Amino acid sequence: MNLSAQDLPVPVEPALEFAFRIEALIAPALVGEAGRNGVRRITPITGGTVSGPALNGTVISGGADYETVRADGNSIVEAHYALQADDGTVIYILNKGIMTASPEAWVKINANEPVAPEGYYFRCTPVFDAPEGPHVWLSDHIFVASCAFTSDRVIIDVYRCL
Repeated sequence: MNLSAQDLPVPVEPALEFAFRIEALIAPALVGEAGRNGVRRITPITGGTVSGPALNGTVISGGADYETVRADGNSIVEAHYALQADDGTVIYILNKGIMTASPEAWVKINANEPVAPEGYYFRCTPVFDAPEGPHVWLSDHIFVASCAFTSDRVIIDVYRCL
């Protein structure tokens, strides 16, 4: 079928809708030796909360963020963890992202000094694996998130792409 340009469908422009906030409590990172891809840093996830208009619950202890610090000092993050919704449903999360900052901001971050969220770029794309039932919508949408952190927690504001 040969369609003219005026007959081609126009994709829907995506919009973002705030879904919930994940506040993941973290333990001190375990830092490995530099490898071919960079320095590995493993940050245990020890608990936390989920709250918002679309989902409420707790973060289950036992997950971790497997971070790779590149040669330029910026990080690729990949967190594996789970949450439990208020109704008892357990939902798995694979959260991949990137964190970049100026060399000056990294000096403060690595010294555990506070840096305002405007001082770095920390975004991720959580993918949810929810069972059939009231939370299956998490498995059926794309999500993006904006993140901030302190020495003992990561705050992840999750937006559903419509």
